[in-house]
Formats: sequence, structure tokens, C-alpha cells
Amino acid sequence: MTACPADFPTLSRAAALATRRQRHAGGRALRKTLPRGAHADWVPPPGRADPVAILERQAEGRIAGLLPIRYRRMAASPFAFLRGAAAVMAADLAHTVWAGPRVQGCGDCHLANFGAYASPEGAPVFDINDFDETLPAPFEWDIKRLGASLVLAGQEDGLADGAARDLAVLAARAYAAEMARLAPLTPLQIWTNRIDLAAAIDAFADGRARRRARSLLAARMESAGRHFGLVADNGGTPSLREKPPLVMRLPEHDQTVRGAFARYVATQPPERAILLAQYRLRDVIFKVVGVGSVGTFCAIGLFATADGDSLLLQIKQAQESVLAPYAGVSALRNQGQRVVTGQRMMQAASDAFLGWTHTQDEAEDGHDALSGANRQFYVRRVKDSRLAAIGTEVAQQGLADYAPLCGRALARAHARTGDVVALAAYLGRGRAFADAIGGFSVLYAAQTRRDWSAFQAAIAAGRLPVEGEGT
Repeated sequence: MTACPADFPTLSRAAALATRRQRHAGGRALRKTLPRGAHADWVPPPGRADPVAILERQAEGRIAGLLPIRYRRMAASPFAFLRGAAAVMAADLAHTVWAGPRVQGCGDCHLANFGAYASPEGAPVFDINDFDETLPAPFEWDIKRLGASLVLAGQEDGLADGAARDLAVLAARAYAAEMARLAPLTPLQIWTNRIDLAAAIDAFADGRARRRARSLLAARMESAGRHFGLVADNGGTPSLREKPPLVMRLPEHDQTVRGAFARYVATQPPERAILLAQYRLRDVIFKVVGVGSVGTFCAIGLFATADGDSLLLQIKQAQESVLAPYAGVSALRNQGQRVVTGQRMMQAASDAFLGWTHTQDEAEDGHDALSGANRQFYVRRVKDSRLAAIGTEVAQQGLADYAPLCGRALARAHARTGDVVALAAYLGRGRAFADAIGGFSVLYAAQTRRDWSAFQAAIAAGRLPVEGEGT
């Protein structure tokens, strides 16, 4: 497939100005161009790239000393490998069929990248919560990656292949149902639509999963006020606690991060600048996060008032999206801006502190991940990882409830930027599309297990370094 320019509108002006009846007819017509059942196919293309080689190329420009942690995390299971191998699946998805409609895609849409967070009003909402790879792309790519992750998670939970496949079908059916629900709404109603986590939990069919989720939600909604245990309460100037080897100070890179934070603060709009002016950056600490992100530059800044009131902001390196070679490069020069823009487009309630920055002059040469030159970042408030993890913890015993919740959240995110009417018409209310996604997900889960085996062989041969993470 040839790449599409990433700055091509996900919703064309012609579609935006057409009536719902016209857009619905266009979506129905797509079924003749590409039958929904065609999405079930997955056959490795001739000359498929070595997945280990893709990961090695992706490691270039990352912090070499952290790569063993990344590889160790990916080696834990086929699902863990899938989490870290977004670049591998992006290359594969480029060889699959797509119907034509584009949306702002997540780019790394697996079940662990959905979660809970508190809205600006303090209400718990459920949504996609990782946008490092976001880019306009075919709508099918996100739902296929989600489906494959659900099959792998189900298999690792002991489900038979058929039952694991049903999870992907459930997610795809919920995706189609949510798209149909949203299609008659006004653009403004769609834009402000959000998923209330407490209400979603109440609808869980599995009683144990419902009770556990309620308990976890009640216990964790207060954690943000305690700064997640990162701030030392020593009665004096607040500081950040080290938790080696994953949370620690790197003094040689302290000024690089401080400079990037300073650029972020200096470029904020007046309404946010007047708030940030009351805080000063007091401490910086580096943190290893996620699976696919390990090795990228990530730090936490502790900002505090003269009275010691604290604000935690995270700064994270943004690299080119793994979708860019296939969906088209971003029209935005700064990759941090790409991430922030995508998040604002897809999330119903985004962080007010979202912003982007860079180190040094972006015109300077420099490729060392630790040199500080030409690094691009996005900034956000430190998210409550314990709150975000409620979904995946519940999924361990309630995948059948969690799968459709993820499908619903993905549809809501896609509907904000895509032609929701055409998509709803193409998907329909039956099982054709969902069954196809189930079929693809089983086939690609098997592909992932083969890739994971090759990955493990590369580790055993010493091609990829792996070390323990310590305590």
C-alpha cells in the first residue's frame, strides 16, 4: 500500500458539509469497494522485515543503558512483546486492506493503553491514555491492534482460542454499536461525549469484576492529592524520592531537562502562564516508563510555591510516530506538538497542562539521546498510574467486560475526527465487521507469538542485551 499524507484531513470539507443521508450512502457504498469480511485476512507479505531488526533500528537514538530493561519487559510474554512492538505491527498493518475513511489514530492501541483518569472536574473517566504514536491513519489499524492484544491477553489468561477470539469480536461489536449511537448526534454532542467510569463499572456483567473495580476506584481517586508517593515530606523544601533503578537522579542531564521545562513555561498562553508563574521548579528526577517507551528521555519535574504547595509535571521525549512511514509524516514540525494535538483531538477531557517543548536550538545538529540536542518533548501532569491501571487490573478477571469498554472508548475517540456517519454505515449493526476483526486478531496473535520466539532467540544469542531491573 502507498503511504497517505498525514496532514490529509481525516474528515474532508466535502464530507463535513454533506448531509447525513449523503454521508450514510457513501459509507454503505464502501461495502462494495471493500467487503467487511476482507478485514479478516492476515498473511505475512513476501520479504516481511525481520521484527528484531525493526526493534534494533528503533533503538537508535534511545538511551542505550535502558534498552536492556525494555527488552526484558518485552520478553515476559507475547502480549508484552506486542506492547513494545508497535513499529513491527505498523509495518504489517500497512500491508492489510483498508476501506478508505481516516481518523486521528492512537497508533499503539492495545488494551493496556486504555485507562482511567480524573477529569478537570475530578470525575473518573475512561479513555485512551497513551498517544505517543498518534497520527491520522486508516480507522481499521487501531481496532485491529486492539483485537490482537485482547486475543493474546485472553490466551495468556488461559482461554481457548475461540474464547479469546470472542474478546476481539466483543470489542469490535461495541465499536460499531458506539459509532451507530454517535452518528445521529451533532458534532458538538460527539465532541463533549465522555465515558463515566463509575457508570461503566456499574454495567459490568461479571459481579466479581464489578465489585473489584468499584473498590479500586474508591481507593485510588485520592492518590493524586498525595503525589503518588514521589514527594518527600521532610518539613522543608519539597523534593522527589528516588526509587532506583527505575526512578533516579541523573545529575549530568539535569540541566537539559531544566532547560526544556523553562522553554515550556515560557511559551504557555497567558491564562496558564499566570498559574505557572506562582510555581518554581525545585527538583528533577528521571523515570523509566512503559514498555515501548523505555529508553526515551522521560523525567518528572517538581514545581512548588513559596509555601511548599506542589505540582508534578512529566516531560517525555517524542519521536516520529511508528505509523509515519506508512500513513504519512506529520505536518507538525515538533513531535511533541504531534502528540499533544492528537491527544486533544481524541480525548474527551484532556490535561490542561498539555504542551510541547524542546532542548537547545532545533536547528542544531545532534543525535546522541543524552546530548540534549534536537530532543523534542511533550509535557503533561504526572498521571496517576495506579488509577490508570484499574482497567487492566479488572481485565485480569473481567476481560469480557473490559473488551467492549475499550471498543466503545476507541469508537468515541475516532468519531471526534472521522466521518462518524460514513463509518457507522460501513460497519452496520450486524456481525460481519466484528467477525472479520476476530479472525484477523487470532491470525495476528499467532504472528506475534512467532515474532516473540524470534525475539527470545535473539536475546539468547546475545544480539539484544537483557539485564534485571533490580528492586
